Amino acid sequence: MGRINSWKWMPDKCDLTRIDPVGFLGSMRNKNIGFVGDSLNENFLVSFLCTLRVADSSAKKWKRKGAWRGAYFPKFNVTVGYHRAVLLAKYEWQPKQLDDSNQDGLKGRYRVDVDIPADDWAHIGQLIQPPLEMFDGLKVVLENMIAFIEKELPEETLKFWRLQSPRHFQGGDWNQNGSCTVDGPLDELQLDLWFDPRYNGVNKEARRLNHLIEEVLKGTTIRSLDLTHLSEFRADAHPAIWLGKKDAVSVWGQDCMHWCLPGVPDTWVDILAQLITPHILETG
Repeated sequence: MGRINSWKWMPDKCDLTRIDPVGFLGSMRNKNIGFVGDSLNENFLVSFLCTLRVADSSAKKWKRKGAWRGAYFPKFNVTVGYHRAVLLAKYEWQPKQLDDSNQDGLKGRYRVDVDIPADDWAHIGQLIQPPLEMFDGLKVVLENMIAFIEKELPEETLKFWRLQSPRHFQGGDWNQNGSCTVDGPLDELQLDLWFDPRYNGVNKEARRLNHLIEEVLKGTTIRSLDLTHLSEFRADAHPAIWLGKKDAVSVWGQDCMHWCLPGVPDTWVDILAQLITPHILETG
């Protein structure tokens, strides 16, 4: 683990300044930041909170009744909250009915209302990055959820939609014995084999979804937070082979989806800070 912690990786030819936690929280004084999403967003949040903790030793855990959790930085009166939401659209489990011949072998199905926001995130205030679900009619869901966000949140609220966090499964998905034993960053030529839809890359969905998201975001007040391409290189940065325990992979499987901390999410934090800070300084 010492080897990983000693690495300092930066995107090539990218003038990216590390976040200054004191300066960032100072510019955010008396404001709130909200993350809405799944476990990948929580991965992002943990890195963010660890970084900001340096600036305020009196930081406290913070939780709102329902599902919110995060941290409060009293020195700056800044709250960073996270709300877990698996899907954007409203959904509910419907057990199999005795007379339902269309569900042979299944215990039931989820009903998804593509035009109705899920209750668990729709009324919780400021957002930074909603999650993304994959099913037929995705564009309709995106259009409806974006319209809802535009209607409910003030125009002056700074809103980001995080694009896809790439996965590095080979030989199957997370539930199909997929693995990722790469111990070094991919090079440019390898990326297409993994992610380019033109070559039927094994993890091509991320780029396809990003294209769809950016298309739907055009003309809205929601900005895209593109973290995908720089993260595609880091097939080595998942917990899969770095758990540090004997037989860890055989016991827990290979996590080729989430990210090691410290690691790639720290670069995400730097990018997010550089996008937020100028806007705050300009608008107050």
